[in-house]
Amino acid sequence: MARPYARRSALRVGAGLAAALATGCAADRQPPAPAPAPHTATPRPARAAPAPAPRRLPGQPAQIDHGPRTGDRVALTFHGQGDPAVARAVLAEAERAHARVTVLAVGTWLDEHPDVARRVLDGGHDLGNHTLHHRTVNEMSEADAYAEITGCAERLRRLTGSVGTWFRPSRAQRATPLVARLARRAGYPHVLSYDVDSLDHTSPGAAAVVSNVSSAARAGSVVSLHFGYQDTVAALPPLLDHLDRRGLTAVTCTELLT
Repeated sequence: MARPYARRSALRVGAGLAAALATGCAADRQPPAPAPAPHTATPRPARAAPAPAPRRLPGQPAQIDHGPRTGDRVALTFHGQGDPAVARAVLAEAERAHARVTVLAVGTWLDEHPDVARRVLDGGHDLGNHTLHHRTVNEMSEADAYAEITGCAERLRRLTGSVGTWFRPSRAQRATPLVARLARRAGYPHVLSYDVDSLDHTSPGAAAVVSNVSSAARAGSVVSLHFGYQDTVAALPPLLDHLDRRGLTAVTCTELLT
């Protein structure tokens, strides 16, 4: 005859074993834990391609006023300054008409609105140098004029990887021989001038801007316009429509001259 305490011990062992078996069976019925997801590296954003660098164009003068007169292209060039919202509106109107333009940016404007530089390039437009402070560069000393040119060039290089495709003197249609030489030293083989002035910076009204350009522009023309003026935004669609009716296409200066 078994002792009472031995019988109780056996019962406790048996109960524990049954509980363990029940727990094991319950565990067997649980769905398998999901496998850990494979580790994937976080993709890095694509780095923007650097802007085109200036290059010497064989057969072109040191100061370029216009392109070939025998083609069907014109270049609309914009002095880059003023309200960036107006600048974006101008670019949007140009792109809506499948036109490409050239922007000559002021260095201090790029300091205030650095994203505009990439916006210009992402739209397929040319981007160039219009000096650092937009002062009368032709009247400066050699050292000061060179600082104006290189100061803007440094901003462009920092933002885009290039000093910009073109240089245009500030507050002048053409550069003096000294400023043209300083521009070459800074990396710009040509000074970009123009042969048609829209006079949009005088705020004459959109109709006058269209008239000023359409009456003077012809194949190969380089047209001077400005960011920062609502007249320019309003004038651009009818101006581009007028050029199209004449069989003229608005392209960048690089496209016009190469």
